[in-house]
Amino acid sequence: MKKLIGNVLVLALFLGGFTMCQNADTSNKADTSEITNQKINESPTKKDGAKAVTVADPSGYKVGDKAADFSLKNVDGSMVSLAGMKDAKGYIITFTCNHCPYSVMYEDRLIALHNEYAPKGYPVVAINPNDPAVQAGDSFDDMVVRAKEKEFPFVYLFDDGQKVYPEYGATRTPHVFLLDKEMTVQYIGAIDDNARAAEDVTVNYVVKAIKALENGAKPDPNFTKAIGCSIKAKK
Repeated sequence: MKKLIGNVLVLALFLGGFTMCQNADTSNKADTSEITNQKINESPTKKDGAKAVTVADPSGYKVGDKAADFSLKNVDGSMVSLAGMKDAKGYIITFTCNHCPYSVMYEDRLIALHNEYAPKGYPVVAINPNDPAVQAGDSFDDMVVRAKEKEFPFVYLFDDGQKVYPEYGATRTPHVFLLDKEMTVQYIGAIDDNARAAEDVTVNYVVKAIKALENGAKPDPNFTKAIGCSIKAKK
């Protein structure tokens, strides 16, 4: 009975958050259409990853490109750059946010990913790309609160002025760009193949890509379609 009640609560949270995401996009017809299609096409199965509705912006980084460094404000007030992470062998750059239900569903998975792979040299570097004037709940102050609530072990950076996410070509939250030590993009896309149910994941794309790099191989696949809410920017 407890398990049934828990599942109902999770479903209610998802549907409520999903509606919020839809409402946030009603000012832009293209965004609304994408999210509507996303709702229709997805099912809570291992096929979720295959049903994603967006690809990386053609003007952004592609696999094999070298990413530029950045300096962004962390929730602890410090400025963070990739160059400052001296012991890193790679970087799990993840564009995410507070409000998006997909981002919320992946929070615990990102925590687990960082806890396992940061000691091996691959930290999660979370970046909120949303304009808080467009999307309520995604301000820097809100980020600080959320990071404390979830006890994020990774940095949670604010893309103030929205200068970094267009360089990467990120379009969704969450959207992952795995970089190697030289900051060359090695993988772009989803974290795994099931956004809605962590227990039903059959392929963890990021973990698989990291293991390939550790073995001196190229990630395969090196690109998957990201799934989530559209990044919120002023029109």
